[in-house]
Amino acid sequence: MIRRIVHMSFDPDQVEAFLMLFEERCEHIRAFPGCLELTLLQAADEPFRFVTYSLWENEASLETYRASDLFTTTWARTKVLFNDRPKATSYRMVRHLE
Repeated sequence: MIRRIVHMSFDPDQVEAFLMLFEERCEHIRAFPGCLELTLLQAADEPFRFVTYSLWENEASLETYRASDLFTTTWARTKVLFNDRPKATSYRMVRHLE
């Protein structure tokens, strides 16, 4: 499995636009083949900073999503709202405790 974490920072006046876009697209992203989980986190002390945390079956399913029209159009609408460069990292799960 692959965990994908994307750190994003928005212009404070664009936060609402981002939240509306995320709400519009989140169910479609979550329903994409290979996506097992999708979470949006907002920084408690800096409400213009967000993290998406997603779980994918494997790297191939993540890459298929990243090549899709859903990702391309969503990312195009999101990136114009940033006030800083986003940072995305993928991680392989080594161990998980519940």
